[in-house]
Amino acid sequence: MAKLAFSLKVLKGPGRGCRSILALLGTRHQRRGHLSSVPRNFEDYESLRKIHNPQVPEHFNFAKDVIDKWAEKEKLGGRAESPAFWWVNDGGDQIRWTFEELALHSRRTANVLSGPCDLQRGDRVLLILPRLPEWWLVNVACMRTGTVLIPGTSQLTARDILQRLRVSQAKCIITDESLAPVINAISPECSWLKAKLLVSNKKQDGWMNLTELSKTVSSEHTCMQTRSDDPMTIFFTSGTTGSPKMTQHTHCSYGIGLAVNGRFWLDLTEEDVLWNTSDTGWAKSAWSSVFAPWTQGACVFVHRMAQFHPRTVLETLSKYPISAFCSAPTAYRMLMQEDISRYRFPYLKHCVCAGEPVNPDLLEKWKDHTGLDIYEGYGQTETVLIAGTFKGMKIKPGSLGKPSPAYNVQVVDEMGNIVPRGTEGNIAIKVKPQKPFCLFSGYTDDAVSTALCYRGDFYLTGDRGLMDEDGYLWFFGRADDVILSAGYRIGPFEVENALAEHEAVAESAVVSSPDPVRGEVVKAFVVLTPEYAAHDKQQLAAELQKHVKQVTAPYKYPRKIEFVEQLPKTVSGKIRRLELRNKEWGHS
Repeated sequence: MAKLAFSLKVLKGPGRGCRSILALLGTRHQRRGHLSSVPRNFEDYESLRKIHNPQVPEHFNFAKDVIDKWAEKEKLGGRAESPAFWWVNDGGDQIRWTFEELALHSRRTANVLSGPCDLQRGDRVLLILPRLPEWWLVNVACMRTGTVLIPGTSQLTARDILQRLRVSQAKCIITDESLAPVINAISPECSWLKAKLLVSNKKQDGWMNLTELSKTVSSEHTCMQTRSDDPMTIFFTSGTTGSPKMTQHTHCSYGIGLAVNGRFWLDLTEEDVLWNTSDTGWAKSAWSSVFAPWTQGACVFVHRMAQFHPRTVLETLSKYPISAFCSAPTAYRMLMQEDISRYRFPYLKHCVCAGEPVNPDLLEKWKDHTGLDIYEGYGQTETVLIAGTFKGMKIKPGSLGKPSPAYNVQVVDEMGNIVPRGTEGNIAIKVKPQKPFCLFSGYTDDAVSTALCYRGDFYLTGDRGLMDEDGYLWFFGRADDVILSAGYRIGPFEVENALAEHEAVAESAVVSSPDPVRGEVVKAFVVLTPEYAAHDKQQLAAELQKHVKQVTAPYKYPRKIEFVEQLPKTVSGKIRRLELRNKEWGHS
């Protein structure tokens, strides 16, 4: 881990210098005392829909138009005293940066990318790092250089990484020592790679060292002038069939679009400290660890945790001045399994969750122990916040809340016609006559999959639900077979493909199965080859689970395995996953 110098300056004085970005985002920034139940950035649900009026200029770059603007405001003494970035680990180490320092370090990182790495505007950068400060620096540096960032989780296997490199044709890969041997093994097959950049205090043959190079380059850098609709980032997202697709966002779709998350759902101001526990490989990390908080001038808090440890989370919430907490419902359930009565959270004022449906019972238990509501948010990699519960509005446990002001959200039938309130259908976003700027550009190099997302005047989210008479959305499930487990999105094809490589598996079908902690988990129905039919089933299940963990990212492995004689199929021979899924969930 690189030790990056910092100095936390205490800034006081009148606010000036950041009016342009706040005006651009259509906000009226406020700084005043508050209670957890009182909204600060809006009065009520009706008011937030009225005051949300973002403007999309011809050119926009989050590094220049947000990060640097907050840095300028700090110089004038016009920002709250909290840092912009606050990183801690289990060993007691801390790094705290102001926006000025964040801007400076990210300019150095940008100079490494454009200098020694020789990256050009539009080149793609695959970033696979755990929760290290450099992950945030590379995010901002890619914006400055006009390169396209592709985040990935550290759980990816060699095959996963190679597939992403081949499909994206990324010119640079950035990682740490833990994955360097994996990259070394596959990089001979990637002739298009310009640079391999290592985050480490140690030098390694064949790698440039970001830590060392950052010390040698200039801290001056001229930010690339990017158009609002230029590509900025790509996330790989799992689907029903085939390998993960590249979901592309522009400088404005996330850079401006996620202001709706920061201002209204997270209700942040520059006085807040937000802790989002999402893995750095997921879009949720971009949502709540980069764009939403920094748009509002809030502090991004990070704990180095390699894995989610409930006691560590509870202790951190007790020890540090974290005012807003964002995590998946599974994480909240794990916290509630601890003796939470032993902890007090004196600074915590706002709790949100996203990534999977939340159980009403969890909402009640959390409030009983903390006095705080959990405000649910609903969105996708392809979108910003689609719907949510917002401060000041009635919470209906089990619902997704009401549509965010970013979109016109409706429930439609298979032809794209709006269905009556209270009728089940497809949750959709209206895209005609004008497509919302904060919707993804499309699936890169996959026009067919992109076109399938649209029906009539609407973008279909792929989720089924209804809108009640009060305008609240209710989630029923995926329209396809994608599994949502503990905040992870898992495509059945990827797991079935991994299982197929084991000699014991003749064929398999993967579906979701209910789980009290994770909401739902991966279950595999497996037909064995004749040679393995008589093997011990418990031992074989463990062997298959281990195999899947080795072949693909470990979070995808089937936590449940059932051996069957045959799989239900259509007359054309396609596996009927729906029948198996209904069986698991007790549906007829």
